[in-house]
Amino acid sequence: MTTTAVHGGARNAVSDSLTMIGRSVRLGRRNADTLVMSIVLPLLMMSLFVYVFGGAIDTGTRYINYVVPGIILLCTGYGAASTAMSVAHDMTSGMIDRLRSLPIRSSAVLTGHVTASVARNLLSTTVVVGAAVAMGFRPNATITDWMQAAGLLLLYVLALSWLAAGLGVIAKSVESASTLSFLMLFLPYLSSAFVPTDTMPSFLRAVSDNQPITPVIETVRGLLTGTPTGGTGRIALAWCVGLLVCSFTSAAWLYRRRTRR
Repeated sequence: MTTTAVHGGARNAVSDSLTMIGRSVRLGRRNADTLVMSIVLPLLMMSLFVYVFGGAIDTGTRYINYVVPGIILLCTGYGAASTAMSVAHDMTSGMIDRLRSLPIRSSAVLTGHVTASVARNLLSTTVVVGAAVAMGFRPNATITDWMQAAGLLLLYVLALSWLAAGLGVIAKSVESASTLSFLMLFLPYLSSAFVPTDTMPSFLRAVSDNQPITPVIETVRGLLTGTPTGGTGRIALAWCVGLLVCSFTSAAWLYRRRTRR
């Protein structure tokens, strides 16, 4: 293969991905209710826990400082879940059949949805953090801490978005995609997002301490508020990288398998 062919293939791959990213972003702007709900629901949950339950929950620190990292991950879960439904809509509406008639790389379709998901999550997370500060959230993180927390959250969102894309590929309808993505919305409740895991029954604590959400939350919480992380950073990074690799590989394979003639 010549160098020109390699460069041309790389340029085509980038061009195809940018085209599908632009399409997904435009669709996201038209479907504003999904973006609004991915912001409103976490804000409602944060208000409920801070103002209604917060006074009765002892975490050893101000409850809003404890709960905000969990709300951020809950927010990313809502944003990623909409990716599953968007992919499922493309798979079942005939859009994929039309795209297959064009000289577009198959990987560009899922890349477009995932990148749009990351952009939505960036916006919704920024709004949620701003609202948390207005409600009394006072992080003491340095710029380096913020960058590390943002990097971990970006890795987590990418992993979750590719997982959602894979679920969207195998779903038979938009409704079933919503059902399949329920786990991403439910899992943060079985973590240290809202209460310390040592207050849970032993069988539930074993689940909470050994699932990917808890180490990510504890690491983000430690970076932003200075609480001890207990070495959860490496565990969180391993979970995110492993989930990203598995989700990307599975989503790409499932997409090729389902769209194969």
